[in-house]
Amino acid sequence: MPESTSPAPVPEIPSPGAPVIYREKLWPNVWIWIISAGVAGAGILVFAPISMTAGYTAAAVLFAIIAILLVLSTPAIVVTDDSLTVGRASIERRFVGAVEAFRKEEATAERGTRLNGLAYLCIRGWIDPVVKIQITDPSDQTPYWLTSSRHPDKLTAALARR
Repeated sequence: MPESTSPAPVPEIPSPGAPVIYREKLWPNVWIWIISAGVAGAGILVFAPISMTAGYTAAAVLFAIIAILLVLSTPAIVVTDDSLTVGRASIERRFVGAVEAFRKEEATAERGTRLNGLAYLCIRGWIDPVVKIQITDPSDQTPYWLTSSRHPDKLTAALARR
């Protein structure tokens, strides 16, 4: 297959003022925050030989750093009339094909044995259901996007709406 020397055209992203049909943030579950507090609490053990004040300060600073990183790395799913944004990826809605929601064992299979190595992933281990979004852009090698969603039925309904 001959290689093209010119880059493929980048789809024009619609204006940020487009009305939002669906929005979801993939926030960490409660148990992730509990684990974060436990890891931060290890700072007490490390710095307690110096002083308990240093230990508590280290734990508070560690928890603040972990919390900031968790919040800043939380992806969003946004569907507008013109575009779909999942995490850092965005595509025009006209390139969105079939959309399927998977739960439990089916979701595990989609994330594992059925996964295509070229798929775009926005997976969060603390969210079980996933939504598979077919990409129909002929210039894009990505066959589909696979994203975690706490409300897969709402997301599939929003994407089915034209």
